[in-house]
Amino acid sequence: MARTWELERLPRRDRLAPARRERGRRRDEPLFHARPPAAWRHVDLVLLCSALAVSAIGAMMVLSSTRGTDPDSYDTSYLRKQLIFIAVGIVAMVLVTLVDYRRLRDFASVIYGATLLLLVLVISPLGSERRGSQAWFQLGSFQLQPAELAKVGVIVTLAAALARAEVPLRLRVVLGALAIVGVPTALILAQPDLGSALVFVAITMGVLLIAGARPRHIVVLTALGIVAVVGVLTSDVLEDYQRDRLTTFLDADGEDLQGEAYNSDQSKAAIASGGVSGKGYLEGTQTRLGFVPEQHTDFIFTAVGEELGFVGSSTVLGLLALICFRVLRTAQIAQDRLGTLICIGVLSMLVFQIFQNVGMTMGIMPITGIPLPFMSYGGSSVLASWLALGVVLNVHMRRFG
Repeated sequence: MARTWELERLPRRDRLAPARRERGRRRDEPLFHARPPAAWRHVDLVLLCSALAVSAIGAMMVLSSTRGTDPDSYDTSYLRKQLIFIAVGIVAMVLVTLVDYRRLRDFASVIYGATLLLLVLVISPLGSERRGSQAWFQLGSFQLQPAELAKVGVIVTLAAALARAEVPLRLRVVLGALAIVGVPTALILAQPDLGSALVFVAITMGVLLIAGARPRHIVVLTALGIVAVVGVLTSDVLEDYQRDRLTTFLDADGEDLQGEAYNSDQSKAAIASGGVSGKGYLEGTQTRLGFVPEQHTDFIFTAVGEELGFVGSSTVLGLLALICFRVLRTAQIAQDRLGTLICIGVLSMLVFQIFQNVGMTMGIMPITGIPLPFMSYGGSSVLASWLALGVVLNVHMRRFG
């Protein structure tokens, strides 16, 4: 009361001075403004435009590798489907950005449960088998691969579980994280799909490392991972042809052109024939004649190498590297630990898939069937890539509060 009475005795100009100083302080500190800027003003346009550019190049390469050789009856159905996949992915990305990513922590158990349910159903009679793996749902003319969507679900669940843990992580926390990832990984191996399982391993290692796992835990997990991979390769989990695909890259001579080395040999030949500037868009011989098996999906990068050459390949790799850099930057400037771990999970997924996919087209990595993010043909892969991008954009948009 005394303070109010003293202010009332002052001239009006002096009474308003404290309020004016407070308004001036707020102008200097926009973070505490009464009406903070809308989250959409902080969209990472560089990240978004880079992903759109890679998707556009990917659609061009899908057309080139699937249109056929007859000018009078070019097949554009794959291109149309890919454009639909991209459109659906972008819509899903927008929907993800509308919900504060911190709310995802409250629904992490629901997301994880839905992920496990899809993985269980796909290995049931409801799933369809293709090339020895039962990993898809047949939805009319489209196929849905739950393992791709599970990557994003596991990233969110793992980040939510580790976000509140004390650093350094205790052994029971690490074991809990391994259990979260282990169940869907086991279901994916039951399909069997070793390539997708390896992506989960990369995600787990990346998130645990940044979350504060002890060095000795990382070393032990790495050793156990190597033992597990060797065990899978020497067991009956995989078919003989799947095991041969994974080990063909170790054969430097590649003499068995009719066997499992055929894909790798044709892939390397296509990339090498492109030279510096490439043969020109839609002019690639290997691509046009369909010499590279599964070129529009797993081996899409070979079409880039042959038709756009070293220049085009470097451009694509540069755009993919820029995407990874922007995801890393978002992880660094995230408002909280949850946002950081989500971005690191997405980064681990992207880096591993890019390195593995491009590496197998050049013959330096095993053929695992891992798609190239944003480029390879396939609705599940495209949708998962855009969903992951949407979560990262969500973290970036809300870094101020």
